[in-house]
Amino acid sequence: MRMLRLVTIPISHYCEKARWALDRAALPYREERHVQAIHVVAARRAGGRRTVPVLVTPERVLAESSEIVEWADERTIPDRRTLPADTETRSDVQALCRRFDDQLGPAGRRLIYVHMLPQRHLALEYNNAGVPGWEDRAITLGWPVAVAVMHRALGITPGVEIEDEKTVYREFDFAAELLADGRPYLCGERFTAADLTFSALAAPVIVPREYGVPLPQPDVLPPATAAMVSRAREHPAGRHALAMFAQHRRG
Repeated sequence: MRMLRLVTIPISHYCEKARWALDRAALPYREERHVQAIHVVAARRAGGRRTVPVLVTPERVLAESSEIVEWADERTIPDRRTLPADTETRSDVQALCRRFDDQLGPAGRRLIYVHMLPQRHLALEYNNAGVPGWEDRAITLGWPVAVAVMHRALGITPGVEIEDEKTVYREFDFAAELLADGRPYLCGERFTAADLTFSALAAPVIVPREYGVPLPQPDVLPPATAAMVSRAREHPAGRHALAMFAQHRRG
């Protein structure tokens, strides 16, 4: 098999979801990292649409993180697969993944952007990890324009973070209810794509150390952002997500 190509925004939690699935399957790939806005050109050139991740395989191009998870899972050894063979359980897992993709993912992303975009130096330090030098320089020099573009693309308006935080905690509460009966994972006794998806998409508010690229930890974050992270980490669902990163992201 030719080397897989994964086109990403390195900081993106949807891209982390794809990286995690590929790493779990032990599939070698070359990650091509880009900054926001320029990622659109890279995604289209790779055969995708306007969003990342995009995975270029010998057979086809996959332009959604959920597609990448399923494609990688088909190539994972049986005892490490995250999509159950049982049809009913698989359907339950996929339903949870869709829910988290649709609800937790967008809200958590916008919430952390609202917190981090005013922190120019800190945001650039972590956002630009591994991108081409010219892209790093372009977004650094054009930061005010980049911020305006991201505000428009993400629908960031005054006060939007209030509703986004409510959505994040609604999804955290939902996940916690599933875990309340003592089960170790969201769908029972085994780590599945539901745990992978929830944990990856919770990353903006729990900033796990095992993430695919470095994330700023609470000790360097502004006080309000650090407080938000601490609250999320203390929530039962936040603790679950951190445990999933610790137990399953690198092992």
